[in-house]
Amino acid sequence: MATKKPAAIKSHTPQFTLKDYSSFFTAGALCATITHGAMTPIDVVKTRIQIDPELARHSLLSGGRKIIASEGPTGLLTGFGPTAVGYLVQGGAKFAGYEFWKKNIVDAIGGPDNAVAYRMPIYLLSASIGEFFADILLTPLEATRIRLVSDRKYASGLVPGFMRMAREGGLREMYAGFLPILCKQIPYAIGQFTVNEFCHELAFRNMSEETRKNLTATSKGLISLGSGLTAGVAAAVLSQPADTLLSQINKGHGPQGSMVFRLTSLAKQAGFKGLFAGLGPRCIMTAGLVAGQFILYDQIKHAMGAPPGIEIHKEE
Repeated sequence: MATKKPAAIKSHTPQFTLKDYSSFFTAGALCATITHGAMTPIDVVKTRIQIDPELARHSLLSGGRKIIASEGPTGLLTGFGPTAVGYLVQGGAKFAGYEFWKKNIVDAIGGPDNAVAYRMPIYLLSASIGEFFADILLTPLEATRIRLVSDRKYASGLVPGFMRMAREGGLREMYAGFLPILCKQIPYAIGQFTVNEFCHELAFRNMSEETRKNLTATSKGLISLGSGLTAGVAAAVLSQPADTLLSQINKGHGPQGSMVFRLTSLAKQAGFKGLFAGLGPRCIMTAGLVAGQFILYDQIKHAMGAPPGIEIHKEE
């Protein structure tokens, strides 16, 4: 009688609980608000370069010096409130959403083993859907931030600025930048998550199994840092044109009409060079942002006892 071969054991995705997703949200919220808050001075200079003709030709350092000379050091902290609050809710929704959609798409395909062949589309789709819902929370606060940065007399802070915008323009004004934010943030999220996953996979594929098992905390940190920096530059380049248009829209530039018409007109007016104005400072900012976010996200998750995210890397 022939002996039956044991059935192949299929890998399964972990069953994340509501507590796990709460931990993902908290870790994402904290890592995003800490890093974006810390980068406020760079973001102020970047935004001014995009919308102020007098600063259009300035570098990050010279633009910063000019702002300090005319407005004092506090000028570089303009918009800190909406930045911190906006990315608190957006970061939580984005990271938790990415984990949620990645798991559910992997489950729908049949588990991690089956998902390996489709890992890039899974990363793209998970990042895009997670970011879409996160941007619903971010848009009004981002509009408030840009108004405060572009016009120091608009309001004294987050709450007065938000209330003025709600009072004068209502929901329509608060979400006027929703389409350009999607055009900016979805490519940003795709670059952030997909490139980070790819860099980790590339690093691990060039190691033996024994080396990978014996990685020190320092080595893991260096891999995360390198992957995050690369992902940050990719995110900046992919989202830069829409980031420039978003600043222009919230400044009130462009003709009247539908948002698509306004965006198209502004893009033609700016040209290729204008759309990428301020890319250098933004690459520096986003490289630090993304690297810092991934490192903090992992550390906070670990401190909260949350499980690791699903890995569907190709090993060979």
